[in-house]
Amino acid sequence: MKNWTADDIPPLEGKRVLVTGANSGIGYRTALELARKGAAVILACRSLARGADARERLRAEVPGAPVEFVVLDLSSLTSVRAFASTFAARGLALDVLVNNAGVMAPLQRRLSADGFELQLATNHLGHYALTALLLPSLRRSPAPRVVTVSSIAHRGGRIDFEDLQSERRYAPWAAYSQSKLANLLFAFELSRRAGRAGLPLLSVAAHPGVARTNIVVNGLGGGKPNLLTAAMNLFSPPFTQSEERGALPSLFAATSPDAAPGGYYGPDGFREMTGYPVAVDCRPQAKDEAAAARLWDVSRSLTGAEFRGL
Repeated sequence: MKNWTADDIPPLEGKRVLVTGANSGIGYRTALELARKGAAVILACRSLARGADARERLRAEVPGAPVEFVVLDLSSLTSVRAFASTFAARGLALDVLVNNAGVMAPLQRRLSADGFELQLATNHLGHYALTALLLPSLRRSPAPRVVTVSSIAHRGGRIDFEDLQSERRYAPWAAYSQSKLANLLFAFELSRRAGRAGLPLLSVAAHPGVARTNIVVNGLGGGKPNLLTAAMNLFSPPFTQSEERGALPSLFAATSPDAAPGGYYGPDGFREMTGYPVAVDCRPQAKDEAAAARLWDVSRSLTGAEFRGL
């Protein structure tokens, strides 16, 4: 696995992959490299215009690629259910689901369409529900994978079950870290449940290190550049990496035969900020099986989404 790059992705002809948040950043780069290797890629994007643009950009870079885009807003359970229902009606197998879409640290507390704190809704609850509703399609694949994208920010996270929606106190980074910790707890719990059920589903997690993407502008920038985001862009290059490099851990998790059940992959550099993908460790709170099981139950209650048979 030394210095693993996109060139090491095996051929993917005949595979169907769904990538959420695929119109830009890590998601777009993940989708692009999968398409280069022959996968049929579905770009799941919140914006109709940005999704259509991403599809055309990808087709320009990979002529003839079997790529489509769908409108999917992970912060809306109505949108998640509508997409999952439409996809299920097609009767297709889904080989890989990359739960990538995310919101990072809005300065003010914002709510989803369902009344949940926006980061928890988008980063965790939406992906929990999407994965549950797509499970029948994943079962149609002989070797399905679910890749959940977390962050090094999980290190400072804790699941506050008494104030899960940050109603008593909202702190942007605390809420973001909680959602990214939830991503890891979910990925590991899904792996355990699939194993106990005898389902050949590989659930793994990845993180991009510190990649230069527009998630900073959309979060800390409130949707537009400001002095803080400008300063980060100016002084961060030695400690950050490109979108292309940031996508490598997700690509490894989605395609490598060396990816292990319940694995977690990130960059091999200083404090996992940059580098090539390797197996990395997580903080003890991400390994708390009791908290993972409780979060699973809470997520099921909040979303109404069931993992049938798990």
